[in-house]
Amino acid sequence: MLLPKKVKFRKWQTQRSNPKMLSPDTRGFKLAFGSYGIKSVSQARVKSIQIESARKVISRTLTKAGKYWIRIFPDRPYTSKPAEVGMGKGKGDPQGYCFDVLPGRIIFEVDGVEEAIAHEALRKAGTKLPLKTRIIGRTHKQ
Repeated sequence: MLLPKKVKFRKWQTQRSNPKMLSPDTRGFKLAFGSYGIKSVSQARVKSIQIESARKVISRTLTKAGKYWIRIFPDRPYTSKPAEVGMGKGKGDPQGYCFDVLPGRIIFEVDGVEEAIAHEALRKAGTKLPLKTRIIGRTHKQ
């Protein structure tokens, strides 16, 4: 599971909903390493557990033939309060780390396998993530 070695603040403030969240990301939107990638179409916070789940699916599908890259890193702490606890009494304890994904961001890249295998691996990984995704390739228009 991905997590930072050290963070400046244990708890972050929750960002409010913002019209800019729907605008496309300005970086990390082009394929940099692999031939195929999975691109986000919607906005969401992806937890490190979800990234790990998608990574496992990709590595199982590609076997030893292919190589994959994770293009996002969860460095934002998120908190939650225990079940059946009343309102008030402060903020909950840190539970893990997440990454704010904006539309257009490439999340995973794959290379070294046939197109059909790459598409299948990325399709399976997309089902593990809490956002809408699209599979792209170097031959297709980005």
